[in-house]
Amino acid sequence: MRSKKKLWFLMLGIPLIFGGMGSVAGQEGARGLHVGAFAMDINPVDFPVIVNGGMYERTASQVVEDLHARSFVLSAAGKKIAICVVDNCMIPRSVLDPAKKQASEATGIPVENILISATHAHSAPSVFGCLGSDADQRYIRFLVPQLAKGIKLAHDRLQPARVGWGVGRDPKNVFNRRWLMKEGTAATNRFGGKRNDRAQMNPGVGNQNKIRQLGTVDPDVFVLAFQDRDGRPIGVLANYSTHYAGAPSLSADYFGLFANILQKEFAGGSRHFVAAMSNGTSGDTNCIDFTDASRKFDRFSVARETADVALKVLKDIKYRSNLTIDMVQSELELGIRQAEAQELRDAGKLLEGLQGKKPKTLEQVYAREAVLLSELPSRRKIVLQALRIGDLAIATFPNEVFTETGLKIKKESPFSSTFNMELANGAEGYIPPPEQHKLGGYTTWRARSSCLEEQAEPKIVGRLLEMLEDLKGRQPAR
Repeated sequence: MRSKKKLWFLMLGIPLIFGGMGSVAGQEGARGLHVGAFAMDINPVDFPVIVNGGMYERTASQVVEDLHARSFVLSAAGKKIAICVVDNCMIPRSVLDPAKKQASEATGIPVENILISATHAHSAPSVFGCLGSDADQRYIRFLVPQLAKGIKLAHDRLQPARVGWGVGRDPKNVFNRRWLMKEGTAATNRFGGKRNDRAQMNPGVGNQNKIRQLGTVDPDVFVLAFQDRDGRPIGVLANYSTHYAGAPSLSADYFGLFANILQKEFAGGSRHFVAAMSNGTSGDTNCIDFTDASRKFDRFSVARETADVALKVLKDIKYRSNLTIDMVQSELELGIRQAEAQELRDAGKLLEGLQGKKPKTLEQVYAREAVLLSELPSRRKIVLQALRIGDLAIATFPNEVFTETGLKIKKESPFSSTFNMELANGAEGYIPPPEQHKLGGYTTWRARSSCLEEQAEPKIVGRLLEMLEDLKGRQPAR
């Protein structure tokens, strides 16, 4: 039987998991929490590959730092939940839904109990076409089964476990990047659906036209940790709300470097240990201080500083094994902002000169976005999820989310501890609060990466808070 099992795994391209990690057989009926974790290699095998996260399309032909899909599977009292954090900029439902279906078929985990989020690394292969970049179809065909395999292998590693959590703070790497500008000085975009912009993203340190930042920051480094019943670490899921640090393509940015530090310094280099850094709510924050020209940072310093906070939190975490896990999912239908007829005619005329080539100017990019959005349905269903682990809750958004929105969820959540994960279960773009929409600026400009109706943010927040209340009110399974 062993040789047949080995052959089956090799045919799937999945490495064998050898002893020491336990197996699902004989454990599912045991009391208490079971956890499995696995980091799946998602480096592309075909080059060059399209990279998104920029205004214009670019490609990469090498891997600078490895990319992974880091999965955690939890099982307790007959319920199973999977969480997968992927080194990618953003992943649409057209990619995630088939990956979840395959994972569900392989593990028995209900599709609605599978959470997959992107880290928002701007140095990974493109699977979502937006702005000047298309999706790389070859990489999509490769990625979908890899995500499913990673969740399957985490499921195969289920073992009796304990869980604990805590929170630290890293204020060094979160700065609000939206600034109120002097009248008439903010960057504008005639195809972005906004007029008289007062807000500007990343105005520059020496820009004398900036007045003040338009939002706050969330410095929390949340740490969710799993260990086996003998105290050996299984995995860590962390969460921080900064956009990304910046890296050459292809790279997992600071998210991957953070994971490497924890594997080495917390888990002693164990190849079975999995760490992941998920993105909180960073739609209007990044690592750049536009008031300090002397500030220096890179992906290595951000990884080091957030890892130091996490390592300190891990020293004081208290672990439990008997607690409730649960998850809810909801679809919310929202409107899509689309250009009016005259704007579409103007955009079409501008694009005629490209003769099918990719846009090279900002105006061309947004003219193309206006046309592409006009070809999509005027309404869209997005996926929202909320899950609980004891009295910890995780709220998810398929969006890039402003800090004030994330802080609102944390404040109004009925759970004693809550953190948010953005770009989870879809790539539905920025959701500025309505008052931020009025000020314009890049994150409000209409595009596939920012197309939901202006009332999307309060509607999403309202639905997520309802879901959290639902979770809190449920009776624990016996």
